[in-house]
Amino acid sequence: MTRRSTKLLAFGTCVIAILFAAAYSAPAPSKSVRGSTGGRSHAAMQAQIALGRHMVVSHACGECHGGGDNPAAAFWLDGMRDTITQQFRIGPFVTRAKNLTPDVATGTGSFTERQIFNALRYGLRPEETPDVEITSTTPGQGNFPLHPHYLAVPMPWMSWRNMSNEELYAIAAYLKNGLKPVSHKVQDSDGPPDFWAGEYTVAKIGPYPVPAFPTANEKGGR
Repeated sequence: MTRRSTKLLAFGTCVIAILFAAAYSAPAPSKSVRGSTGGRSHAAMQAQIALGRHMVVSHACGECHGGGDNPAAAFWLDGMRDTITQQFRIGPFVTRAKNLTPDVATGTGSFTERQIFNALRYGLRPEETPDVEITSTTPGQGNFPLHPHYLAVPMPWMSWRNMSNEELYAIAAYLKNGLKPVSHKVQDSDGPPDFWAGEYTVAKIGPYPVPAFPTANEKGGR
């Protein structure tokens, strides 16, 4: 396997970078929980950040967004600097790993933790999605955008959406409150006019939530 193939595979377990898509008719999701602030103690916030750090490191986010699997490495999560390993060609489009550090101008600093949560759970671009609680995956219902703008392929939000609310909010807390901001502008990714919606139908990515255990493929299922 080539180095680039390895990077593309790792990107399949990464965290928030350049992609788009959603399951139009998937079942309504469970209600989300609050972010890391809102009256929580300092100890509780630090525990949440530690969990988020663990999730980010163990899911290879740095393989695409920078720094590999080492939070002490140079360019940790600050976005594309290498067009060989951090830039991806999807058909006629080029997508690029974004800066995930909390820099206001070039990173995630202007987004709320709930906007980051919604990006990971629903694949919605935080810069173009309001800071609201979403209770549906049907466009135009339950605060789900009527014309959603999705994260760019190959960001694997369709796998991350199955994490718990606690885990996703912990990731958001780490990105917002556990990283130092780095000013590094990454060029926007290319994409189709429908913001990848055609690639993220239930038929292609499966339903959310996933079918209950056991299914016909699992022991005990029929």
